[in-house]
Amino acid sequence: MKFLILVVLLIGIAFMLLRSRPTDGLTPAEIAKRVADGRAVLIDVREPSEWEAGVAAPALLLPLSDLRGERRAWTPVLAKNRDKELILYCRSGNRSGQAAAILAREGFRTANGGSFGRWASSGELTRTP
Repeated sequence: MKFLILVVLLIGIAFMLLRSRPTDGLTPAEIAKRVADGRAVLIDVREPSEWEAGVAAPALLLPLSDLRGERRAWTPVLAKNRDKELILYCRSGNRSGQAAAILAREGFRTANGGSFGRWASSGELTRTP
């Protein structure tokens, strides 16, 4: 019986860890300050249809699909901002984590900013594109 309880607990812990979305410890206020100071660029990696619900006011809108594809929108942004930290967010923090990993492998300084919901609920400014 103790073994079964231990197995259930371990499965529960593993499930929670897999569902958690890292944010690299940055709060929306810290992200906004870095962007305002010119040290970072905030990038929304959701797809265009998702932007209709709103975006972070200072965010550039660059879908993950383009980063993984032809990079039509990404190429000029990356060239212009090579010296800045790229802070990425999406709906849940998952795709932004993937984008951060891709860009980090290419030598960019990146951070996963988490989710748009986290940004919006913090009181930071949003806009409708």
